[in-house]
Amino acid sequence: MKPIRILMAGALAALSLTTHAQDMPGMKMDDMNMNGMPMKQEAQQAQQATAEGTIKAIDTAKHKVTIAHGAVPAVQWPPMTMAFAATAEQLQGLVIGDRVTFAFRLEGGAATILSIKK
Repeated sequence: MKPIRILMAGALAALSLTTHAQDMPGMKMDDMNMNGMPMKQEAQQAQQATAEGTIKAIDTAKHKVTIAHGAVPAVQWPPMTMAFAATAEQLQGLVIGDRVTFAFRLEGGAATILSIKK
């Protein structure tokens, strides 16, 4: 009986993790490629940081820009590719392949561009 209990507990834990990842506001796991690196998630006030990277995709309809960026020590992120929320004005003039420097705000798991320049 013990192996069945252990198997059931493992299955429930996996289901719980999957459900919570899908329910995180502002976060879409398909928008990120974290190369297996964990992101530190803590309840804290909004943080601001700067980074450099290369634009991989622009979605003007959803106001998103996907950037492959280097490590961001201010928020303890490794290098990764992820989507950031941006205004229509911020997206103007940007094209895929542009190298950019950008500032962003991280709040509640959502990253929003504050400024971006080539």
